[in-house]
Amino acid sequence: MSPRKYESGKRRAAAEETRRRILAAARTLLAGGSVPQVSVDAVAKAADVSRQTVYNAFGSKSGLLEGLFDSLAANAGMDMREAFTAPDAAAALAEFTNAFCHFWDSDPVVIRRLRGMAVLDRDLDRLLRERDRMRRTALTELLRRFTDTPAPEAIDTIWQLTGFETYDALTGRDAPRPLAEVTAMIATAAAAIYKDTVPEEAVPPSSGK
Repeated sequence: MSPRKYESGKRRAAAEETRRRILAAARTLLAGGSVPQVSVDAVAKAADVSRQTVYNAFGSKSGLLEGLFDSLAANAGMDMREAFTAPDAAAALAEFTNAFCHFWDSDPVVIRRLRGMAVLDRDLDRLLRERDRMRRTALTELLRRFTDTPAPEAIDTIWQLTGFETYDALTGRDAPRPLAEVTAMIATAAAAIYKDTVPEEAVPPSSGK
């Protein structure tokens, strides 16, 4: 390996480690006992780096938040492959529900605070809305595996059912329900809603679709 490539590799490794350190600091701030902040200054201070270092790593506050969302999903092991290879709609919706319930359950305090803070933070609100739209798009494409035109009311309702607010309400805080029970409740409801909106004469698309 040439010295130039070696130095370049070291710089990339150092930059990646800095990103991880900043993201870990942001997550710790959000999970802490005090009122959290996700400003660049607050995260830089928590990570013991300069404000400019945060901008160098993420480009902007929005970039920092995007990185945080991606790291939460990665840490939760978010994986939609089982949903998109399931043999029927009920199984696909069960896997879809399972993926998102496990994601919500992986760091509920941080996710709850992010969603609460979005009420007063325009950047955060925009990014969370984009993530919610991505979940809706994924759900729509999932249901198109089984019917060419999924009913909009089914998509809207199942989208709400698989959101964080439903998970958070069903898990409870005074008398918590087990994650498996909550996941089964949502999956059963989602499958029933889908079934009720599909005409009996509807023919599923070919398996190669």
